[in-house]
Amino acid sequence: MTRLFTACALAGLALTSASAAAELAPGSGHSIHLAAFDGVVYYTVEQDGYRVVATLASGADALPVRVISTLAPGQRMVLSVPQSLGQQSIDFEILRNGDALVVSDAVPAATVVDGVPAAAASGK
Repeated sequence: MTRLFTACALAGLALTSASAAAELAPGSGHSIHLAAFDGVVYYTVEQDGYRVVATLASGADALPVRVISTLAPGQRMVLSVPQSLGQQSIDFEILRNGDALVVSDAVPAATVVDGVPAAAASGK
C-alpha cells in the first residue's frame, strides 16, 4: 500500500506542469524558492532514517528558520507558506521514496492533493 501511494505521489509530481520533481543525493543541497522565502534543503543518511534539513529566510538580513525532520521510507515533509485570506498556501514537498529523496518545486496547495494533481483528484 505504501509503495502504491508513493508511486502515485511521484506520478502526480511528474504530471503536474507547475511542479517539477528532483531526486537529491545525500549531502547535496537543493535551492528552495517558497513565496517570499529562499533557502536550501539537504539530507544525510542516519541510522534511524534520512535527516532532512531545510533552512529558509525572507532576505539576506532576515533571521533564518531551520526545520529538521527524520524521514523513513514512504514519509514526506511539507513546508508551507500561507497567503492572503482566500488564497491557497504555497507548498514545497519532500518525499522519501525507498532509498531516494525527492523534492518538488513550490506549488499552490490545491495543485497537488495527496500526491495527485488536483484536476485528476477531482475527476476533471
